[in-house]
Amino acid sequence: MAKTIKVSETSAFLLQAKAWSETSSIVTLFARDYGLIAGIAKGAKRPYSVLRPILSHFQPLSISWSGQAEVKTITHAEFEGFLALPSRCLMSAWYMNELILRSLAKEDAHPVIFDEYAFALDSLCSGINERSVLRRFEWHLLRENGYGVDEPTPDFHDLSKEPQLRQMLRMRIEEHISQRQLNTRKVMNSLV
Repeated sequence: MAKTIKVSETSAFLLQAKAWSETSSIVTLFARDYGLIAGIAKGAKRPYSVLRPILSHFQPLSISWSGQAEVKTITHAEFEGFLALPSRCLMSAWYMNELILRSLAKEDAHPVIFDEYAFALDSLCSGINERSVLRRFEWHLLRENGYGVDEPTPDFHDLSKEPQLRQMLRMRIEEHISQRQLNTRKVMNSLV
């Protein structure tokens, strides 16, 4: 019999949430020390639930869970701060979520990618150019997954070189995610 694992108050972000019932959700979390975690947040949609914070995308969370199966039971959620993400940056944030969901294996810790994700969200909130933020995030995501380039780290704030960097990174990302088009890219292309 497998041993039940209990994790208490670990740093995480909500990447995806789907309705499971009238009051519950199935969530995918990105935890700094545990990687991608699938979980059930029972009663999270109730107005006074202690799990209500888990439904907040792009916010730093402290999460507790238990379970022995692939899908954990979320037992507690609290905010670990607040990020005021401007509405114009939402597509960039959703794009980063999708990259993480498609690039990383379940329950495989990636603290460097987690820190880069947190830094990217903070940078978007601070008004740093979205293109600079996204190129930096893509660069580090690929590098940490072993798909990086052998060149020195570029100056992500030099927007004159951004189109070439974007093209090179997109080619590597497409190779890495097996030629599947990203949903956020489809949405952006349909809006243009």
